[in-house]
Amino acid sequence: MSQDNAARDYDFRAIEARWQKQWEESGAFIASEDPRRPKFYALEMYPYPSGRIHMGHVRNYSIGDVIARFKMMRGFNVLHPIGWDALGMPAENAAIKSGIHPQKWTMDNIAHMKMQLRRMGFAYDWSREVNTCLPEYYRWNQWIFLKMFERGLAYRRESWVNWCPSCRTVLANEQAAGGSCWRCSSAVEQKKMEQWVLKITDYADELLSGHAQLGKWPEHVLAMQKNWIGRSEGADLDFFVPALGKSIRVFTTRLDTIFGATFLVLSPEHPLVDGLVRGPREAELRSWISKTIAAARAKREIGEADKEGVDTGMIAINPFTGKPVPIWLANYVLMEYGTGAIMAVPAHDGRDFDFAKKYGLEIREVIVPKGGAPSSKESAAELFEDFGLLVNSGPYDGLPSVEAIEKMAAWARDKGCGEKAVTFRLRDWGISRQRYWGTPIPMIYCETCGIVPVPYEDLPVRIPYNAEFTGEAGSPLEKIPSFVNVACPKCGRPGRRETDTMDTFVDSSWYYFRYASPAEETRPFTRAAADRWLPVDLYIGGVEHAILHLIYSRFFTKLLRDLGLTAIDEPFPHYLAQGMVTKDGSAMSKSKGNVVDPDEMLLHYGADALRLFILFAAPPEKEFAWNEEGIEGCYRFLGRVWQMFREIQDLRAAGPTAPSGRADSAAFSRLRKKMHQTIRKVGADVEHRFHLNTAVSAIMEFTNVLKKEKDSLRNSVEGRALLSEAMEALVLALAPFTPHISEEMWRGMGHETLVLRASWPAFDPDLAKEEKATIVVEINGKVREKFETEHDTAENDIKTAALALPRIRQLLEGHTVRKVVIIKGKIINIVV
Repeated sequence: MSQDNAARDYDFRAIEARWQKQWEESGAFIASEDPRRPKFYALEMYPYPSGRIHMGHVRNYSIGDVIARFKMMRGFNVLHPIGWDALGMPAENAAIKSGIHPQKWTMDNIAHMKMQLRRMGFAYDWSREVNTCLPEYYRWNQWIFLKMFERGLAYRRESWVNWCPSCRTVLANEQAAGGSCWRCSSAVEQKKMEQWVLKITDYADELLSGHAQLGKWPEHVLAMQKNWIGRSEGADLDFFVPALGKSIRVFTTRLDTIFGATFLVLSPEHPLVDGLVRGPREAELRSWISKTIAAARAKREIGEADKEGVDTGMIAINPFTGKPVPIWLANYVLMEYGTGAIMAVPAHDGRDFDFAKKYGLEIREVIVPKGGAPSSKESAAELFEDFGLLVNSGPYDGLPSVEAIEKMAAWARDKGCGEKAVTFRLRDWGISRQRYWGTPIPMIYCETCGIVPVPYEDLPVRIPYNAEFTGEAGSPLEKIPSFVNVACPKCGRPGRRETDTMDTFVDSSWYYFRYASPAEETRPFTRAAADRWLPVDLYIGGVEHAILHLIYSRFFTKLLRDLGLTAIDEPFPHYLAQGMVTKDGSAMSKSKGNVVDPDEMLLHYGADALRLFILFAAPPEKEFAWNEEGIEGCYRFLGRVWQMFREIQDLRAAGPTAPSGRADSAAFSRLRKKMHQTIRKVGADVEHRFHLNTAVSAIMEFTNVLKKEKDSLRNSVEGRALLSEAMEALVLALAPFTPHISEEMWRGMGHETLVLRASWPAFDPDLAKEEKATIVVEINGKVREKFETEHDTAENDIKTAALALPRIRQLLEGHTVRKVVIIKGKIINIVV
């Protein structure tokens, strides 16, 4: 690895070690309780202690660190904590594979990763470190669970669950999306089990309405959550089954199509299936059910599986027509959605149409477009699925769909066979896991008293150390008599402790509150501390957590609010989803052999160069492609900055050689203007837009101007004064990005305090004004017009201005604008 001559005396190893030691010894990053200053809570998603940090960690934490350090320089009282998501299956799997106890494996990994994070120079308040595998933390998981149990929000039920045969544990629906285990990618199976469930559905409406407070979230993340929660307005309707003396309830958003409901379709997991299959065909039907349930859930969820069904031979009565309709079981109806039963309307639903065609079931058209008439359809693509006018619908013929829905709902309510309803795709969160390395669920089973919660004074229920890790089915906890056998807290008779542990997403659903008062011993955190620090002002993490972690955290925040522990509704009003780090066109992974070890980069280039490169090469929210030439370039850049700092310091020490000489006025003006422009741009890019890459670019441009004008200004008093001022501004601008070299240069300039404690430099608005940018306007790639605008004009404003130009308006007459492409500060291309 080559080193530029300019960087030869830049001893980054000594510099970085010196300042890391000083920061730690002085407690430089410890958040104070200072009500005089505005607070800023900067938080990156805490890591799982897998053993080593990877480039994804480096990027995530570097982004957060720049913003935290910048806010410190802007006078904010900054809380920037870190901790460990330390429970979970990898530790237990390591114990099975290598015989290392999960606790030792985890704590050893934490020690190593902590050292790596310190070597990166991240400004963490380590005094607030949390570790979820310690009883001081997970006792509060248990406390919160008991509060939920008291409110009916934690309950036990038997149901079909997602089972990972490799991890040997249950997965939540969110963790099995796509039919694969979120942790190990094994195919998920279906299994019927008793499990503990959290009633997140009680907060479904609020989880949706709360999006109004999340204006600083990426739109695609909000869309993912809305889709997962899946609110639908419609009606519940009962179809009576004479043979059972019971009704099958369906939910429909299209009550206007009820006269076209020619059969019912139930999920094979529906609770009435047992009664429906009894009879001479029971063995055949149960065989089909078993085969279907075992099929890959992913294909059933997303409709990829061939639509297969079986006729139960039973009928139900359509409440509106009074006519019998056959009851079928099919693989495309899931128990998790709606009621697990649908009224099939094959004339107006493509999925039902395909099924009806396959099995020769009746298709009856009951909705036509305005001015249309019923007609036979040969394919699902020909179906009319929108609102229209009703036909073949008895007394409702001729009514528009919306009006018919209202009248039909009122009729169903009056007849006692239905009512308006709202349903959600979201399902309650099953948290039971058949693992050792998780929070024990604090419940006891007593033959006399039933299910009894562990008393609060007996918390925490500790994870016992003496477990055997064999990889066999079942939890290791159930094989430890001293853990399982316990007296009932109510009656004192022998009881049995719950051996399931909590989903580790429980740990991460409230950890950001614990940072506010990590040493609190009487409750999860104090209300005063929560009121002081929460909500998190900026939360940074990968978009892969859009559904799991972020929905669960929002749910827990609302629960904790209802428990009186916080006043906030939303934990993260501003969420920055950083892009992944790739190499050779794909995400870094050991299996692909394209992993870059941060330790190796630290050894050869240092933390500042690594930070600078990973921040410079792409906007935070975009994918970052690793390129070793890029980090070498950043290393050389810092070497040139160091060399220029030394030269300017030498000039200051030597004094002017021509005291009466005056500075080159043009060079003086250029450097002074560029300095103020840089201060303005870097501040705005970091504070308001998080465009850290363009902030680094501006710093590099300023460095080039400083180097270029240095010789023209070195021989006069005012020139050297400006060079010193510019060098100081450069150091302050670099400080959030490359803190070690910045501290070294700041101290070398004679400052006694840390650069971290310095104020962000002010700029003169008049000097900071950018020259106008000339924008070329193209239509379909041909130049048609030009206009001038400010350099920092927003893209929407550039688009508006271009489309308003008289010549462009004339040329666009009679054309449809398909797309507008903007190259910032240069070109706008209008595609028609």
